[in-house]
Amino acid sequence: MAELTGRGYPLVEDRIQAGIMLHARKVERPVSRSEMAEVLGVSRSKVSMEVGRLIELGLLVEDGLAESDGGRRSSLLRIPRSAGLIACVDLGATSTDVALATLGGEILAHTDEPSDIKDGPRVVLDRAKELLAGLLLDEGAGPRDVLAVGVGVPGPVEQASGLLKSPPIMPGWDGFPIRSVFADEYAAPVFVDNDVNVMALGEHRGGVARGVDNVLFVKIGTGIGGAIIADGRLYRGTQGCAGDIGHICADPDGPVCPCGNRGCLEAMAGAPAIAARAERCARSGASAVLQQRLEERGRLDARDVGAAAALGDQHALDIIRESGRTVGRVIATLVSTLNPSLVIVGGDVANIGHALLAEIRSAVYRRSLPLATRNLPVVPSELDGMAGVSGASVLAAEGVLQRAGTV
Repeated sequence: MAELTGRGYPLVEDRIQAGIMLHARKVERPVSRSEMAEVLGVSRSKVSMEVGRLIELGLLVEDGLAESDGGRRSSLLRIPRSAGLIACVDLGATSTDVALATLGGEILAHTDEPSDIKDGPRVVLDRAKELLAGLLLDEGAGPRDVLAVGVGVPGPVEQASGLLKSPPIMPGWDGFPIRSVFADEYAAPVFVDNDVNVMALGEHRGGVARGVDNVLFVKIGTGIGGAIIADGRLYRGTQGCAGDIGHICADPDGPVCPCGNRGCLEAMAGAPAIAARAERCARSGASAVLQQRLEERGRLDARDVGAAAALGDQHALDIIRESGRTVGRVIATLVSTLNPSLVIVGGDVANIGHALLAEIRSAVYRRSLPLATRNLPVVPSELDGMAGVSGASVLAAEGVLQRAGTV
């Protein structure tokens, strides 16, 4: 790729420049100065002046000509690859995904590997930085070419500080300064958010939720979480923990959750709960298929349950259906409360079989208010495993531009 150069901050100089860049990112196509002026509600001459400055900064380039409106055809503008890179990190309970994206939102490189969030922040974050360094090397770039860093983590993040606060499945991470770990490597702003919020941003920008203003995103994995898009914007709540549905009580007499409470949705229907029910079924001899897989592997996970269900094992299918019903009942309450126009179900567990989504849909349509479910699609994630890094690119790119636009 073209040689990149490090930049100073703020990246842009004022709100109008920030608005121009954000609109160019949003539409993902070359745009004209007149379109920019109309969208931003400012004069064409003002837009032309600011565009000229952005071109000087290397953040925009001219790319072709707009259709004629009776006068001279004006040039179109786009964000070039050479504008700079966004470093994207998506940390899950059992995996680490990293990617490099352009400021315009194109994913240039991506890699992932198994990991264990319980290894602690130093081990996990150092490895994420190593993976990013490898991608930068492959792209012929370096740390100084990174404009911003976006990080998604599987726990509640206080927005004001960017710190995790009492994350139930992340021992050793409470209050750990994630931003400073990456700031030591990259002379760039670092943005940290809950992984489900980040996935929702990815789907809203480039997935099935593109163009939809009111969305509920639910991730089912080791943990269960939710994210809310309201009126086209991510809703985080007062402290940043809106959508933390994994700790809604699904059964007051249910198992103890890692958070200390009983019967949380996460403890009832997350991947560990599914695996635990499957292992009990295997050890009792009720399911020959699960029993054989347990003997072969020494343990079971949600993917084993999905594989057994695909072979027609009734016990595995019952486990999946019960998990789907449990999640669906909680989502039904949220649908009646939030009245979204789209519900998206993502995460690793969402891929273990069609029965899970079918049961979620059934519970939502049966238990939510009829008006709330009128024309309400409940669909799987379109971006799937790429939702996290795609959303991290949105978080960081829009964060650095919006921050610049406030000065």
